[in-house]
Amino acid sequence: MRYSIQQQGESRSFPAGDAFLGSASADGQVVVHLGTALHADASKAAVLIELGSECLGVHTGERSGEEGSNVLGFARYRNGSDAPSRLIELVRQPNSTPEAIAAAKSVFEAAGFTVVVCTDQVGRIVDRLVRPKYNVALRFLDEGLATAKDMDLTCRLGLGYPDGPIERVERGGLAYHHDVTAALFAVTGAAAYVPARRAQVAKQREGKG
Repeated sequence: MRYSIQQQGESRSFPAGDAFLGSASADGQVVVHLGTALHADASKAAVLIELGSECLGVHTGERSGEEGSNVLGFARYRNGSDAPSRLIELVRQPNSTPEAIAAAKSVFEAAGFTVVVCTDQVGRIVDRLVRPKYNVALRFLDEGLATAKDMDLTCRLGLGYPDGPIERVERGGLAYHHDVTAALFAVTGAAAYVPARRAQVAKQREGKG
């Protein structure tokens, strides 16, 4: 299925030179918005808008839990400043059309991505799962439970993770972790999402280095 791209500025999901950008056509059945305002078009199989931390409803509006059309949101998972992963989190609303979901999955999967579908919640799937774990690890570091190296080594050898929580959250950026967890806490009010002290310090130091 052909897709076209409307872009303004740098895309977090598809940085300059990404193969997905180069494979777009001038007039596709699916339209992908990267940093541009949403233009709904019912004649398209799907209209996709790249999301940051915001909900899809910010762009489409919401109607008593009955919102939904051929417009979907998406974000390619990326750990802060790391290179983007191959995972696409595709965001649907209660009445999103099955045809639009199928068309979006077809476009992304043809490009080699793995697609998961989730409802319109801040943090989607991955960040809601992993950010509390990073907060716990950062607090353990403050409490002196173990060194960063020992916690990371434990997770790699004991749990089979490719990297440990401290090295991963620091590599992605503690200030970025602050922003993601603060957005989650603002919506959910869950204590697990309160930015850890080290993330708050990093945010306060941002731009001072």
